[in-house]
Amino acid sequence: MTRTNTGGWTVLRRVLLLSIGLGIALLVVGHVLGVPMGLGYVETGSMEPTMDAGDGFVAVPAAVSGPVETGDVVVYDAKEIEGGGLTTHRVVDETEHGYVTRGDANPFADQDSGEPHVTDGQIAATALQVNGEVVTIPHLGTAVMGLESGLESAQWRLASTLGTTAVLGTQGLSYLLLGFGLTILIVSTVLDRRSVADRSRSRTRTRSDVFDARRLVLAMGVLVLVVSLGTMVAMSDSTEMGLVSAEFESDRPDVVPAGETETHTYELQNGGVLPVTTIVEPASEGVAVGEGDEQTTLGHGESANLSVSYTAPPETGYYLRSHVEHSYFAVLPAPLIGELHSIHPWVAMGAVSGTVTGLVVAPFALLAGAGAIRTRSRRRSDSTGGLL
Repeated sequence: MTRTNTGGWTVLRRVLLLSIGLGIALLVVGHVLGVPMGLGYVETGSMEPTMDAGDGFVAVPAAVSGPVETGDVVVYDAKEIEGGGLTTHRVVDETEHGYVTRGDANPFADQDSGEPHVTDGQIAATALQVNGEVVTIPHLGTAVMGLESGLESAQWRLASTLGTTAVLGTQGLSYLLLGFGLTILIVSTVLDRRSVADRSRSRTRTRSDVFDARRLVLAMGVLVLVVSLGTMVAMSDSTEMGLVSAEFESDRPDVVPAGETETHTYELQNGGVLPVTTIVEPASEGVAVGEGDEQTTLGHGESANLSVSYTAPPETGYYLRSHVEHSYFAVLPAPLIGELHSIHPWVAMGAVSGTVTGLVVAPFALLAGAGAIRTRSRRRSDSTGGLL
């Protein structure tokens, strides 16, 4: 009698399917949020022959990729070329005003086409390179663009059916992903119980269906962790301002006499339910955040003014200046969040997400326990599987 190890293949197949699904989800969410999450893709042929239109690549977030160097392929938030938005091009030079970028297939640099020099605050990720070659995933972007189009269409249909716009945009996508995750969790639990029932062949008056509560707790924890991380990434953003260094005075807020400094005021708002701690930092040369404005904690519906000073370079011309806002759920003391942020923003995000996950999952874990959950039925099964 030959026995086959189908269990191992089943587990491997599930892991592969889960990995593929997670990768595609990260691509779609990252593109919608404007922050590549582990994977990215190019939509045009501007990077040929390095990457063809629709090819994917491994995107290392700027927070962990380290300093940008000449030769790196970066994903940055363009202001002018191709209508603005995320653009994947190579850094070909670095100046005191920022980076010079160019698509490998383009004869001219982006800055020759009216794009300001790229600042660190605009860079969202760096493409992973091995031995100087970008690690590409052929045609991945083509599939994701089709999926993204379908997702956007589904959001509009759902909004029309429900009569609400709450399911549209980035926030709506978060709701849909949370709902989808909970649905998968429930379906997985039901299927797991049926699988246990099908394997039960014993003749008993009462039959117990068993499933592991730890799996439910773990799945819920992963879901809350991913949603909280994604939400904080979406809340954190950089703000760019086009600055004209001029030889004359002007009433325009974006025109500053060469070598002089002007201060602008921005409004921070918290429209969410949880309180949020925001840490503001310069992301380019010639930017300074007002004293006392570096870290602010806002409750639901609260707002505060942020002062940012811009210094015009001695040379006249148009320059891009930026500052970045890192937002965290205020579930930890603000000084502690500040200390963790000083180590690295991802350290703070990880600690905050872990705390949020614990606060949400802990009550369920205490209720469900760490062992098996049993449900009883009055049906009996005979050795052939028939019901008595």
